Amino acid sequence: MSSRTAILVGELRGELVRKSLHMLIALVPSIATLAGVGPTLAILTTGVLFYAGAEYVRLQGGSIGIITTLTIVASRPRDWGRFVLGPVTLGIGAMLALLLYPAPAAFLAIYALAFGDGLASVIGKLFGSVEIIGGKTVEGSLACFVAVFAVTIGLTRHFGTAVLIAGTATILELLPSDDMDNIILPIGVGLMATLLLIP
Repeated sequence: MSSRTAILVGELRGELVRKSLHMLIALVPSIATLAGVGPTLAILTTGVLFYAGAEYVRLQGGSIGIITTLTIVASRPRDWGRFVLGPVTLGIGAMLALLLYPAPAAFLAIYALAFGDGLASVIGKLFGSVEIIGGKTVEGSLACFVAVFAVTIGLTRHFGTAVLIAGTATILELLPSDDMDNIILPIGVGLMATLLLIP
């Protein structure tokens, strides 16, 4: 295996690990339904603070077992030697969705974050060939649209609403915002879903 191929395989492995973890945020609506919004916010806050502590330890040369290992495997080249911010903004994005919007708008915002953003990145890396902007691809954007459309149509049973919410998610995912898309996307999708679904 050439060094270039080894680098590409490593980057793809990191992307798959990163986005698999990223998609776990889709569990939040179920937790909120079962436990309530308050306890779910407490769980998310605890998770963000624990991760931030683990990152501090890692940057000091220490390790918090599997957390540190997964952070290293999933980090992008731009994150090497720095605090990996993605998990923090992911948790904050889910918390803001729960705080700002009622169900089902909050849940759609979190599903868009989990599946729209997650699949856009994975499909873009695996199959992307037509670049739009900043490394984002047509294939990745289509994956985002289809994922968010499928989740929205499943929850609302309304074609037009699903198109508008999926379109909003796709446009927001395209913005060159690095890890801030974890906050921008759920806020924007949640707002659109609220305007369309909440009387």
